[in-house]
Amino acid sequence: MAGSPDADAGEPPGPAVAPPFDARALLATLPELPGVYRMIDAKDVVLYVGKAKSLKKRVASYFREHHPSPRIALMVAQIARVDTTVVGSEAEALLLENNLIKRLSPRYNILFRDDKSYPYIVLTRDEFPRLAFYRGATDRRADYFGPYPSSVAVRESVHLLQKMFRLRTCENSVFANRSRPCLLFQIRRCSGPCVGEVDAEAYAGDVQLAAMFLQGKQQEVISRLNESMQVAAAALAFEEAGRIRDQIQSLRHVQEKQYVESSRGEDVDIVVAVEEDGLICVNLAMVRGGRHLGDRPFFPGNAAGCTPAEALLAFLQQHYLAHPAPERVFVSPLPADDEAGVAVSALAGRPTPVVEPRLSMPRHWVEMAGQNARLAISARRAALSMQGKRLQALQELFGLDGDRVECFDISHTMGESPVASCVVYQGEGMRRSEYRRFNIRDITPGDDYAAIRQAVLRRYDKVASGEGTAPALILIDGGKGQVAQAASALEELGLSQLPMIGVAKGEARKPGLETLIFPDGREPLQLPADHPALLLIQEVRDEAHRFAVSGHRAKRGKQRKTSRLEDIDGIGPKRRKALIAHFGGLQGLADAGVEQLCSVSGISRELAERIHAALR
Repeated sequence: MAGSPDADAGEPPGPAVAPPFDARALLATLPELPGVYRMIDAKDVVLYVGKAKSLKKRVASYFREHHPSPRIALMVAQIARVDTTVVGSEAEALLLENNLIKRLSPRYNILFRDDKSYPYIVLTRDEFPRLAFYRGATDRRADYFGPYPSSVAVRESVHLLQKMFRLRTCENSVFANRSRPCLLFQIRRCSGPCVGEVDAEAYAGDVQLAAMFLQGKQQEVISRLNESMQVAAAALAFEEAGRIRDQIQSLRHVQEKQYVESSRGEDVDIVVAVEEDGLICVNLAMVRGGRHLGDRPFFPGNAAGCTPAEALLAFLQQHYLAHPAPERVFVSPLPADDEAGVAVSALAGRPTPVVEPRLSMPRHWVEMAGQNARLAISARRAALSMQGKRLQALQELFGLDGDRVECFDISHTMGESPVASCVVYQGEGMRRSEYRRFNIRDITPGDDYAAIRQAVLRRYDKVASGEGTAPALILIDGGKGQVAQAASALEELGLSQLPMIGVAKGEARKPGLETLIFPDGREPLQLPADHPALLLIQEVRDEAHRFAVSGHRAKRGKQRKTSRLEDIDGIGPKRRKALIAHFGGLQGLADAGVEQLCSVSGISRELAERIHAALR
């Protein structure tokens, strides 16, 4: 027996066993104050983050003898310690909880990926306001209407408003330099304010009507237009009266099509959680100004074993942390104890009822959202089945042991601003959080071979040292040269055993004609255009290309916006401004000689020579 005199003194001690978690000792120290708690396992990994009005009562609820949720019971069995943070209010606890969930991604918290901003319709406050699609942070320099669930919904609404109110959609730079009406004026989608076809007062009236329409005041807009039509007819301006009549007919047509419209002109969200065959979908539908604008389905992560009500509550807490809350939220099912209403009101900074619908129209909205959630589950199940078949075909074709595929691509413009991408596919789809970009440096511009070699070396350097995750298959977007360089890089790292193929584009880059290149000299392989493995390879390759191109364009744009003058010693903001103003731009400055540069105030001959040499 270990520790007895007869024990073998030379026997190495066994692994240390962590003492069992003492819940009673913990609970004795917890206050009945609002705060956030973090459940942590023996490896110091955060399992769960939660908030509480009373830390003592909430944490105690996890350590009952028989927990009703098998999922939570499994988590509790892994707890090694619980860390707590006391805050001033339940609202503060909610904000801290959300921030910690976003940063730590705990295994037992239900997670929603909703990092996209929602689009709006914007009316600028220029003399002749512009109607446009907008995505991003809002401010007080314009009027914003929305948000909308998708860009399609915004563009359809903008198109409708163009037809009814003929507002301009062009950029200010285009508007200021028009000398004659554009095509939109010719097809009666714009009233032509850029060339004086409409005066500021009449245009302002159209802008006001458009804003009222977006606020859900369609009946009031029709009443005003009726009055204007009567005035025009009395003045014998029959052409103008006919134009207004057409506007009224368009508005009535829109009202007839909006069978899900509310006469109250309110802003509400409809959030419905549905579970079918082990998949949970939370569907968000938006009503703005009384008009149903469409919906968007969300599929939570870490949701195995949770109920629809739990998923819905998690969605509300995470969604309204990043997005503005409407006047009311209709939900199904309704989480217990009004926890949802408290959370949304705290995040919105004002009372925001979260309720089940009672009237017929809200009930109809909820039914529609539930039906769309079930359709989204069916579509996702079909997509997952297809992905599984494609992955299985790829594994069988190349004898792969795992399901992780990584793909590299290079993007540059004539050698300028080269960027390499590495995207990851695993299991059910692309792993965007694991994507990587590499700014390629110290190579001959345009040398794709050297760029691929550098990217592969940098990506798998940690894998070679035992830190990173090795893929089951590496894809290289390129032909024999790129594959040879990538294989050389893997050999240098001692990872030549990793399977790799190149994806060479076919004739005219037509999908389905790709040739697969092997680093070991085997004959290239061309799969049938509809082969499941090839379809998966194309999907991953196209994503690598997209990711590389977007990174390259961002880098190139940043470099081109940065004046080369900034790299010259002795040139500060004032001298840079004086030089640009004197020569009319960077190109004129580059064409200037030393004597011409010296003629600019504050530029010595020595500095002029440095500028001339730097811009050659």
